Amino acid sequence: MSRFEPIQSTKDFTVSETGLEKLDAICMQLIAIGESLKNLDKITNQSLLPRYPQIDWKRAKGLRDIISHHYFDLNAEAIFDVCENHIEALDQTIEQIMRDLS
Repeated sequence: MSRFEPIQSTKDFTVSETGLEKLDAICMQLIAIGESLKNLDKITNQSLLPRYPQIDWKRAKGLRDIISHHYFDLNAEAIFDVCENHIEALDQTIEQIMRDLS
């Protein structure tokens, strides 16, 4: 996620307006990802995503709800962790799904 590249620590999200803007932008992207995953799961009758168990799809979709409904309780450390440790695997898996479907 290119928006995350300049972020080196959670503090980068919280100490400046620019950091907060980055956090907001990343959260919007995570909401979009979660919503897309929910829609994909719905239109495939929950049959596609389980074929790729390397991703915790429930948590990936659930992050959208947490950000959307509990935004003021948002934990910048949790968003940093998602971006630092989980987005690359999600991206690779989605790329694999697209290759498998084409």
